[in-house]
Amino acid sequence: MTDAPAPRRRGRPARAAAQEGPGARERILDAARTEFAERGYDKTTMRGIARAANVDAALVHHYYGSKDDVFAAAIEVSFEPALAVTAILGKGTEGIGERIARYFIGVWENPVSRGPLLVVIRSALTHEAAAKVLRGFVLRRLLERIAAELEVPNPKFRAELAASHMIGIAVLRYVIQVEPLASADPEEIISQVAPTLQRYLTEA
Repeated sequence: MTDAPAPRRRGRPARAAAQEGPGARERILDAARTEFAERGYDKTTMRGIARAANVDAALVHHYYGSKDDVFAAAIEVSFEPALAVTAILGKGTEGIGERIARYFIGVWENPVSRGPLLVVIRSALTHEAAAKVLRGFVLRRLLERIAAELEVPNPKFRAELAASHMIGIAVLRYVIQVEPLASADPEEIISQVAPTLQRYLTEA
């Protein structure tokens, strides 16, 4: 008597065993980042991501669930450098405004990290679902970490003010490219912005 085949996990596609292999999840995420970059949020589909990753579409659902979940995962990878801001906070409050401004501008000035970040910001500006994912990620992974390190009244609100200031600069300088901000020296931006961030995060 032969043994009955083991039941498949829910959502696991029939062809998954042959396609999974080492790195399948990473291939899907890389494909998702590329698809979102080239097509935008609206025109990116789960099937398109699957084709680009050379896997069954059901495997994408198996690993990431919905399109919003894939987008959220892509955001997390794209914003991974920004999560180091908590290490900057760990150095104390003196000079924190300059350290955050310098790190943030440095991430955007780096062509490697700027490309994925532009995709995230542009998608969030044009699609509410993408904006909702971005808001949730920024609040959960970034602002709450900053606020937890601040010993001032209304720390979360202050962290949001600081983030809004830097995101506004990113939109005007790198997305819309408004002059003279778009071509300004990064050091000039840092010197102008740092005192404001310092006040947001430290003054009682």
